[in-house]
Amino acid sequence: MSVWTLLCVLSLAAWCVLVFADGRFWLADQRLDGRAPAPPAWPDVVAVVPARDEAALLPQTLRSLLDQDYPGALRIVLADDESSDGTAAVAEQLARVHPAGGSLRIVSTPPRPPGWVGKMWAVETGVRAASGSDPAPEFWWFTDADVAHGPDSLRRLVAKAEAERLDLVSLMVRLHADGGWGGLLVPAFVYFFQQLYPFPRVNDPHARTAAAAGGCALVRRTALTRAGGIEALRGEVIDDCALGRAVKRAGPIWLGLSTAERSVRPYAGIGDVWRMVARSAYTQLRYSPVWLAGCLAGLLLLYVVPPLAALAWPWHGDAAAGALGVAAWVLMAASFVPTLALYGRAPLWAFALPLAGTLYAAMTIDSARRYHRAGGATWKGRAVKKGAGLDSSTFPREGKS
Repeated sequence: MSVWTLLCVLSLAAWCVLVFADGRFWLADQRLDGRAPAPPAWPDVVAVVPARDEAALLPQTLRSLLDQDYPGALRIVLADDESSDGTAAVAEQLARVHPAGGSLRIVSTPPRPPGWVGKMWAVETGVRAASGSDPAPEFWWFTDADVAHGPDSLRRLVAKAEAERLDLVSLMVRLHADGGWGGLLVPAFVYFFQQLYPFPRVNDPHARTAAAAGGCALVRRTALTRAGGIEALRGEVIDDCALGRAVKRAGPIWLGLSTAERSVRPYAGIGDVWRMVARSAYTQLRYSPVWLAGCLAGLLLLYVVPPLAALAWPWHGDAAAGALGVAAWVLMAASFVPTLALYGRAPLWAFALPLAGTLYAAMTIDSARRYHRAGGATWKGRAVKKGAGLDSSTFPREGKS
């Protein structure tokens, strides 16, 4: 058996395991369909929105929260995280003119203690601000400042959580993807996330796999308390998956894909997607050079070997390797089609997945480079300083509103 044939055998075997024995991740069929029955009483909810320099997006995204047709009590806390573009002023103006503006409170983050990622510090600030008022909410709704929700988003989330007694219901929102590089790399990002965290396994209470999507996560207050609160996540760059793991240790969770809830932040060019991935890819590998090397080897085996063996067949002349490469490439492409359909892309785009996989390998290398250059993980351009410390007196009991 030639080296080419051996590599193609390994690649095809790996794709068979992924497609047929890895939790049906590629079907992209975990959806919040809205068919859960209404609960006898709609619980109180507080939405917490961490925001840093999001003035341009808030008129659409924050308005979508104020427009919710939720039958129960909904309060909204926007935590302005040292914005320099007038984020708080835009939110205040919207509160003044919107009929539901009285439900919105705007607070500013105090100085960030060592050991806290900026986003988690903003979320903690929002939670602290809402915790000082009565009644205590039954659910926290964590949503990013770039996410626009349909008017029934919260209603569907709560109905799902109450009907199935879930501690966490999270949606991977539809990311903004134009043509060109965004048309390939954004669906590929969603595909790779599902591959890392197969949603059916996340939703199986007997499986250890756990994850969440930070753009839209409804978590039961008592479950978050049992998990140690936001403070337990203070240093997490991939905070959503850490939240999913923490909550699932004590109760069931659910993660699905969304079309109604969407990010309005554009990821049109390769640079936008590159920065998004490079921010946290090395964190996913636990900052380990060994894990990085293993990840790169796996990506090459899965995404480079099959098309290379197939396209170079006339030159290497190994018929077995060429046929195996074609088979692996076709199986790979077939598994990408459901995610492409979610984004309205033609099935032929699936055969470009090897290009996306190669680019994501390069992004992962760059993520490691950025980590070592900055001396730690970053969020919105700020490195996480080593150390810990949380003094509850740093939180103002009252914020501006």
